[in-house]
Amino acid sequence: MERPAWAPQGIDISVPSVSRMYDFYLGGSHNFEVDREAARKAMEFMPGLPKVMQANRAFMRRAVQYATASGVNQFLDIGSGIPTFGNVHEVAQASDPESRIVYVDHDPVAVAHSQAVLEGNDRAVVVAADLRSPKEILENPEINALLDLDKPVALLLVAVLHFIEDADDPYGAVAELSAALVPGSLLVLTHASYEGIPLSQEEAGGTVGVYRTIRSPLVMRTRAEGSRFFDGYEMVEPGLVSMPDWRPESPGSRAQEDPFAFSGFAGVGRKA
Repeated sequence: MERPAWAPQGIDISVPSVSRMYDFYLGGSHNFEVDREAARKAMEFMPGLPKVMQANRAFMRRAVQYATASGVNQFLDIGSGIPTFGNVHEVAQASDPESRIVYVDHDPVAVAHSQAVLEGNDRAVVVAADLRSPKEILENPEINALLDLDKPVALLLVAVLHFIEDADDPYGAVAELSAALVPGSLLVLTHASYEGIPLSQEEAGGTVGVYRTIRSPLVMRTRAEGSRFFDGYEMVEPGLVSMPDWRPESPGSRAQEDPFAFSGFAGVGRKA
């Protein structure tokens, strides 16, 4: 397999990557045939996966707009993935040019492409780190140089927690990150779930199996389990809901959504 110029040296391009599969679902070009093959297998069980990812991105953009409108202009986006259209820094800085954004990802392609996209932007940076090591994130000098943790920060955990198994203590990681944030900070979250998927659990389970075979287990959690991530936060209306139902741009937009867009849940909380 020929290595494209944008692919960092040292990565194994024979193994699928969750970030690159996500890029493929969204119509991006930073993916390999091995990623596309795995994504197509997942779509055999859940053909609406691209619609889920589009709904996820649309929610993220609305949540960022909400943050800036409510006076929060610092963003820590963990598990940010490969940049596509409508990234956090683009949405935030369009609303408030003073916005500061830190992207965090452990995928080398995501980090390398983010560096290229952010070149010349002195209010945005990408850091190679893993959500499972929150202490490393909080002590990172680049993050602390850009973000003022004495002021409110929007912590974005969008489509990432469902790739953290219970054995790796996702609740503990979120709690440790949240403890470092001042009151008024926001937690922005989306999570995969069997709830809302227009398929039986057995059918949707085929997609979970595909991710397990590429060593990126997809952990489906219930909405009740998802609410535990918001301990210490007051939920912003309308609470923990399906992605299209979180502050839609227009009253009639819900009826136009694909049924798969209602898979999983999303929410925003404000630290008390």
